[in-house]
Amino acid sequence: MLISIPSASAMAPPASVLPACAAVPTTLPGRASTASLSSRTARRASVQAASLSSRTGSRGRAPGVRRNAAAAEPYVPGSGKYIAPDYLVKKVTAKELEELVRGERKVPLIVDFYATWCGPCVLMAQDIEMLAVEYENNALFVKVDTDDEYEFARDMQVRGLPTLYFFSPDQSKDAIRTEGLIPIEMIRNIIDNEL
Repeated sequence: MLISIPSASAMAPPASVLPACAAVPTTLPGRASTASLSSRTARRASVQAASLSSRTGSRGRAPGVRRNAAAAEPYVPGSGKYIAPDYLVKKVTAKELEELVRGERKVPLIVDFYATWCGPCVLMAQDIEMLAVEYENNALFVKVDTDDEYEFARDMQVRGLPTLYFFSPDQSKDAIRTEGLIPIEMIRNIIDNEL
Protein backbone atom coordinates (compact mmCIF):
# COMPACT_ATOMS: atom_id res chain seq x y z
CA MET A 1 0.00 0.00 0.00
CA LEU A 2 1.53 3.28 -1.08
CA ILE A 3 0.73 6.57 0.53
CA SER A 4 0.73 9.59 -1.76
CA ILE A 5 2.01 12.78 -0.24
CA PRO A 6 1.36 16.08 -2.03
CA SER A 7 4.44 18.04 -3.01
CA ALA A 8 5.38 21.25 -1.27
CA SER A 9 4.23 23.32 -4.25
CA ALA A 10 0.75 21.76 -4.12
CA MET A 11 0.39 22.73 -0.48
CA ALA A 12 1.76 26.28 -0.83
CA PRO A 13 -0.74 29.16 -0.78
CA PRO A 14 -0.96 31.47 -3.81
CA ALA A 15 1.87 33.99 -4.11
CA SER A 16 -0.56 36.91 -3.93
CA VAL A 17 -1.38 36.04 -0.31
CA LEU A 18 2.24 35.75 0.84
CA PRO A 19 4.30 38.79 1.80
CA ALA A 20 7.30 39.68 -0.37
CA CYS A 21 9.85 38.28 2.08
CA ALA A 22 8.21 34.84 1.94
CA ALA A 23 8.53 34.51 -1.83
CA VAL A 24 12.09 33.11 -1.62
CA PRO A 25 12.35 29.85 0.34
CA THR A 26 15.03 30.11 3.00
CA THR A 27 16.68 27.35 4.94
CA LEU A 28 18.07 27.78 8.41
CA PRO A 29 21.52 26.30 9.08
CA GLY A 30 21.25 22.66 10.11
CA ARG A 31 17.64 22.42 8.89
CA ALA A 32 16.29 20.80 5.75
CA SER A 33 14.16 22.67 3.28
CA THR A 34 10.48 21.81 2.92
CA ALA A 35 11.11 20.25 -0.49
CA SER A 36 13.72 17.84 0.88
CA LEU A 37 11.47 17.02 3.84
CA SER A 38 8.59 16.05 1.59
CA SER A 39 10.85 13.84 -0.55
CA ARG A 40 12.20 12.16 2.63
CA THR A 41 8.68 11.56 3.89
CA ALA A 42 7.63 10.04 0.57
CA ARG A 43 10.74 7.83 0.55
CA ARG A 44 10.03 6.63 4.12
CA ALA A 45 6.41 5.84 3.26
CA SER A 46 7.42 3.78 0.22
CA VAL A 47 10.09 1.88 2.21
CA GLN A 48 7.60 1.11 5.01
CA ALA A 49 4.99 -0.04 2.51
CA ALA A 50 7.51 -2.28 0.76
CA SER A 51 8.75 -3.82 4.01
CA LEU A 52 5.18 -4.41 5.21
CA SER A 53 4.23 -6.13 1.97
CA SER A 54 7.33 -8.34 2.14
CA ARG A 55 6.50 -9.31 5.74
CA THR A 56 2.95 -10.36 5.08
CA GLY A 57 3.17 -11.33 1.40
CA SER A 58 4.65 -14.79 0.92
CA ARG A 59 4.40 -16.12 4.45
CA GLY A 60 0.80 -15.04 5.01
CA ARG A 61 1.14 -14.00 8.65
CA ALA A 62 1.10 -10.73 10.52
CA PRO A 63 4.36 -9.11 11.62
CA GLY A 64 5.45 -10.02 15.12
CA VAL A 65 4.17 -13.61 15.03
CA ARG A 66 6.98 -16.09 15.44
CA ARG A 67 7.08 -18.97 13.00
CA ASN A 68 8.11 -21.62 15.52
CA ALA A 69 6.21 -20.31 18.52
CA ALA A 70 5.54 -23.16 20.92
CA ALA A 71 2.08 -23.68 22.38
CA ALA A 72 1.65 -22.22 25.85
CA GLU A 73 2.31 -24.72 28.60
CA PRO A 74 -0.53 -25.25 31.08
CA TYR A 75 -0.26 -24.12 34.68
CA VAL A 76 0.71 -26.89 37.09
CA PRO A 77 -0.38 -26.07 40.67
CA GLY A 78 2.51 -26.01 43.09
CA SER A 79 5.14 -26.03 40.35
CA GLY A 80 6.05 -22.39 40.90
CA LYS A 81 7.00 -22.23 37.21
CA TYR A 82 4.00 -20.24 36.04
CA ILE A 83 1.70 -17.85 37.83
CA ALA A 84 -1.92 -19.00 37.78
CA PRO A 85 -4.58 -16.64 36.46
CA ASP A 86 -5.81 -16.07 40.02
CA TYR A 87 -2.22 -15.63 41.28
CA LEU A 88 -0.32 -17.61 43.90
CA VAL A 89 -1.04 -15.18 46.71
CA LYS A 90 -4.55 -16.00 47.85
CA LYS A 91 -6.94 -13.24 48.87
CA VAL A 92 -8.47 -14.12 52.25
CA THR A 93 -11.19 -12.75 54.50
CA ALA A 94 -10.72 -11.65 58.09
CA LYS A 95 -12.15 -14.93 59.40
CA GLU A 96 -9.86 -17.04 57.22
CA LEU A 97 -6.84 -15.01 58.30
CA GLU A 98 -7.68 -15.42 61.99
CA GLU A 99 -7.85 -19.18 61.48
CA LEU A 100 -4.47 -19.16 59.71
CA VAL A 101 -2.81 -17.08 62.45
CA ARG A 102 -4.24 -19.12 65.34
CA GLY A 103 -3.77 -22.49 63.65
CA GLU A 104 -0.59 -24.50 63.61
CA ARG A 105 1.83 -23.82 60.79
CA LYS A 106 5.23 -25.16 59.90
CA VAL A 107 6.08 -22.17 57.71
CA PRO A 108 5.99 -18.39 58.23
CA LEU A 109 2.81 -16.54 57.27
CA ILE A 110 3.14 -13.25 55.40
CA VAL A 111 0.02 -11.09 55.14
CA ASP A 112 -0.21 -8.23 52.66
CA PHE A 113 -2.83 -5.57 53.49
CA TYR A 114 -3.53 -3.71 50.26
CA ALA A 115 -6.09 -1.70 48.28
CA THR A 116 -6.80 -1.94 44.56
CA TRP A 117 -6.48 1.84 44.10
CA CYS A 118 -3.06 2.02 45.83
CA GLY A 119 -0.12 2.36 43.40
CA PRO A 120 2.60 1.16 45.82
CA CYS A 121 0.37 -1.82 46.68
CA VAL A 122 0.42 -2.90 43.03
CA LEU A 123 4.22 -2.69 42.99
CA MET A 124 4.45 -4.62 46.26
CA ALA A 125 2.04 -7.26 44.93
CA GLN A 126 4.45 -8.01 42.07
CA ASP A 127 7.28 -8.58 44.54
CA ILE A 128 5.05 -10.71 46.77
CA GLU A 129 4.07 -12.87 43.78
CA MET A 130 7.75 -13.42 42.93
CA LEU A 131 8.49 -14.33 46.54
CA ALA A 132 5.55 -16.75 46.57
CA VAL A 133 7.20 -18.58 43.69
CA GLU A 134 10.63 -18.42 45.32
CA TYR A 135 9.46 -19.61 48.77
CA GLU A 136 6.92 -22.01 47.31
CA ASN A 137 6.87 -24.54 50.17
CA ASN A 138 8.81 -22.53 52.78
CA ALA A 139 6.38 -19.64 53.41
CA LEU A 140 2.67 -18.91 53.07
CA PHE A 141 1.65 -15.62 51.45
CA VAL A 142 -1.88 -14.23 51.67
CA LYS A 143 -3.43 -10.83 51.02
CA VAL A 144 -6.30 -8.87 52.54
CA ASP A 145 -8.18 -6.13 50.68
CA THR A 146 -8.59 -3.28 53.17
CA ASP A 147 -11.63 -1.93 51.30
CA ASP A 148 -13.46 -5.26 51.75
CA GLU A 149 -12.21 -5.84 55.32
CA TYR A 150 -12.14 -2.26 56.60
CA GLU A 151 -12.94 -3.01 60.27
CA PHE A 152 -10.46 -5.86 60.44
CA ALA A 153 -7.73 -3.66 58.93
CA ARG A 154 -8.53 -0.98 61.51
CA ASP A 155 -8.32 -3.57 64.31
CA MET A 156 -4.94 -4.70 62.95
CA GLN A 157 -3.83 -1.02 63.10
CA VAL A 158 -3.28 -0.74 59.36
CA ARG A 159 -2.84 2.99 58.81
CA GLY A 160 -0.68 3.07 55.69
CA LEU A 161 -0.65 0.92 52.60
CA PRO A 162 0.81 -1.48 51.79
CA THR A 163 1.26 -3.03 55.23
CA LEU A 164 2.91 -6.43 55.68
CA TYR A 165 2.61 -8.65 58.74
CA PHE A 166 5.09 -11.49 59.24
CA PHE A 167 3.89 -14.27 61.55
CA SER A 168 6.43 -16.85 62.70
CA PRO A 169 5.46 -20.53 62.89
CA ASP A 170 6.53 -20.28 66.53
CA GLN A 171 3.45 -18.85 68.30
CA SER A 172 5.60 -17.42 71.11
CA LYS A 173 7.32 -14.95 68.77
CA ASP A 174 5.75 -11.55 68.10
CA ALA A 175 4.62 -10.61 64.61
CA ILE A 176 6.74 -8.19 62.59
CA ARG A 177 4.95 -5.32 60.90
CA THR A 178 6.16 -3.11 58.04
CA GLU A 179 4.36 -0.19 56.48
CA GLY A 180 4.88 1.27 53.02
CA LEU A 181 6.73 0.01 49.98
CA ILE A 182 9.83 -1.90 51.07
CA PRO A 183 12.53 -3.55 48.94
CA ILE A 184 12.23 -7.24 48.14
CA GLU A 185 15.62 -7.86 49.81
CA MET A 186 14.23 -6.60 53.10
CA ILE A 187 11.28 -9.01 52.87
CA ARG A 188 13.68 -11.89 52.16
CA ASN A 189 15.83 -10.86 55.13
CA ILE A 190 12.84 -10.85 57.48
CA ILE A 191 11.64 -14.27 56.28
CA ASP A 192 15.11 -15.88 56.37
CA ASN A 193 16.55 -14.32 59.52
CA GLU A 194 13.84 -12.89 61.74
CA LEU A 195 11.18 -15.58 61.69
